[in-house]
Amino acid sequence: MSYELIATLMFSSMMLMLLTGQRVFGAIGFIAVIAALLLWGDKGGFDIGFSAAMKLMKWYPLLTLPMFIFMGYVLSESKIADDLYKMFHVWMGGLRGGLAIGTIGLMVLISAMNGLSVAGMAIGSTIALPELLKRGYDKRMVTGVIQAGSSLGILVPPSVVLVLYAMIARQPVGQLWLAGVVPGLMMASLFVIYIIVRCRINPTLGPVLPLEERDIPRAEKLRLLRAGLLPIGIFAVMMVPFVNGWTSLVESSAIGAIAAFVAAVLKGRMNREVFENSVRNTLGITCMFMWIILAALAFGAVFDGLGAVKAIETLFTDRLSLSPWTILILMQLSFILMGTFLDDTAMLVIVAPLYVPLVGELGFDLIWYGILYTITTQIAYMTPPFGYNLFLMRAMAPPEISLRDIYSSITPFVLIMVFALILIMAFPGIATWLPDYVYNKP
Repeated sequence: MSYELIATLMFSSMMLMLLTGQRVFGAIGFIAVIAALLLWGDKGGFDIGFSAAMKLMKWYPLLTLPMFIFMGYVLSESKIADDLYKMFHVWMGGLRGGLAIGTIGLMVLISAMNGLSVAGMAIGSTIALPELLKRGYDKRMVTGVIQAGSSLGILVPPSVVLVLYAMIARQPVGQLWLAGVVPGLMMASLFVIYIIVRCRINPTLGPVLPLEERDIPRAEKLRLLRAGLLPIGIFAVMMVPFVNGWTSLVESSAIGAIAAFVAAVLKGRMNREVFENSVRNTLGITCMFMWIILAALAFGAVFDGLGAVKAIETLFTDRLSLSPWTILILMQLSFILMGTFLDDTAMLVIVAPLYVPLVGELGFDLIWYGILYTITTQIAYMTPPFGYNLFLMRAMAPPEISLRDIYSSITPFVLIMVFALILIMAFPGIATWLPDYVYNKP
């Protein structure tokens, strides 16, 4: 049996196991170990798993994962994120669509706190959505705003998914995070411009708040501003030393976790329940990601040993005579297809052993490609009929918002994200400028 056929059988077997509802890391790790045992015997099979585990344990930047997740959960469980939305509510309520614009700002900052798109969706649907609907905002527009805003969670640092990509692609986490800053802010700005234009054309979509809700004492406004800016201060305390080279990435993540904990203590919101929930959630998500990375490394090691990447490159470039850009676009389309039934981590783990080395062989920058991946998976999440975010939104939305409303709400935001993706593909410097500046400055 040829190595190409073995690789095809591995990939198809893994997909079959995933369709049966098996856990992602279990399906991928099982196929990797079984394939290694059949190919190289007991010693080779056990060495694959052991080597992957040792590589994972020795990867120092992985320490950032629990630190940032803990920081996000402390800020969320202690209700500091609620203060943030109250600030946007008071300061931006006088604009047409102001609360929707504030929700985008909330999502950007929640992303900077947690790094998970699910966290942004949960906070947006529980804090922002009821307030927007109560104040007469169009249900379709605000549903789209929350879904689109939550998509920034895996792009704006500290993105947990980019940590996973960094491990699999063997790229620096810090460079990937910095590469996501400008594209993330660009997408948020495009969302805000769309809201402003839509509400100017049709003011009923995002009405101005009544004067009595906005007419509060200046001292109260300033208090809310200070409370809302606290998460920004925590993010600045964490990232400024890293960007200036004063601390390593791991040290900055520890600073962020300590700063969030101290802020919760000083505000009198750190009790036993908040601390216990934060630690439990941090442990659960960290362990999940570690198992996924471990399975991905084992699967990738078998694929590398089979030479599957080189075989696929030869198929595309020599036999089919496809250009590198055509191959890249086909990869992106496959992500959109897989995103209708898989989440971002599952997609990355399944195709990373195949796609990431191939992208490098085709001459593309892997830091830049990591940003393309994150944006494409978020587009896939929001693409009907089976987009992951669509059903997540349906589970969290109130009964008056139907699945049809959710489907129709997302169309303009998906088009904006596709436009942003095309811009980054056409002008790679949008993603690569900041990491190049920070890491290559004298």
